[in-house]
Amino acid sequence: MAAFYNQATLSYNGSVAVSNITTGEIIETLSAAKEAVTDTYTTGSDTVFAVSLVNSGTADFTGLTLTDNLGEYSYGDPAAEAVPLTYREGSAKYYINGVQQAEPTVTSSAPLVISGITVPAGGSTMILYEAEVNRFAPFGEGASITNTAEISGVAKAILASASTTITPESGASLTIAKSLSPAEVAENGEVTYTFIIQNSGSVPVTADDSVVFTDVFDPVLDITSVTFNGTDWSEGTNYNYVPASGTFTVPEGQITVPAAEYTQNPDTGEWNVQPGAAVLVITGNITVQ
Repeated sequence: MAAFYNQATLSYNGSVAVSNITTGEIIETLSAAKEAVTDTYTTGSDTVFAVSLVNSGTADFTGLTLTDNLGEYSYGDPAAEAVPLTYREGSAKYYINGVQQAEPTVTSSAPLVISGITVPAGGSTMILYEAEVNRFAPFGEGASITNTAEISGVAKAILASASTTITPESGASLTIAKSLSPAEVAENGEVTYTFIIQNSGSVPVTADDSVVFTDVFDPVLDITSVTFNGTDWSEGTNYNYVPASGTFTVPEGQITVPAAEYTQNPDTGEWNVQPGAAVLVITGNITVQ
């Protein structure tokens, strides 16, 4: 609600008379709220945003425009602007009192501008749209994306606004890649299996985490050495191996992987993720039955 004041002035024969001050109050009848269906993000993930408009007045609001800044923020010195969300073309949906309407008119995708919105008297309208987290999305400690939707009228005056904030997904995010050298080997020859474990998450994997590694070598491997990050491992302590079946396991508490490192390019604003990595190397001779 906003108050307004007014006072009249009367001039006559060199004199001035002023009226009393009248006071009025504008009661806001249009309210807005915004929510993200998923409140965490990773690079390339999609988030659906819902903007709810409620009209508590007795007259329709017509010809409204929604403008979403898609999380635009400043970075660098001198300051530049980056936009961490990309609108998914064709994803906008429009509902009045819960009934889906024709696809709304999107006049701009950056910022996102949706026009021709109506909110009926005593009713509600909801606009849904999807956005992808792009390479300008911030990561690391304290990172977040806050995007604001403003609702304006025919005269371009902002009638209501609403914001929502999403944060990077916390925790570890592991991937593993396996390679063999050499690819061609003579019977009973020596081979080396190399496993690269990467963590693109913001939290390191520690000995307290329940990480278990398993591989079954076929043909069976007569293991001669096992190293983890360049340190020799011992059977029965760091790993277990059953030669009869070729089953190799690393129990909980042995594999650790550092968290990823996140840096922003000061010139382009793009964020780079350097995953934390650990390397397991298993060497042995192929056993051909």
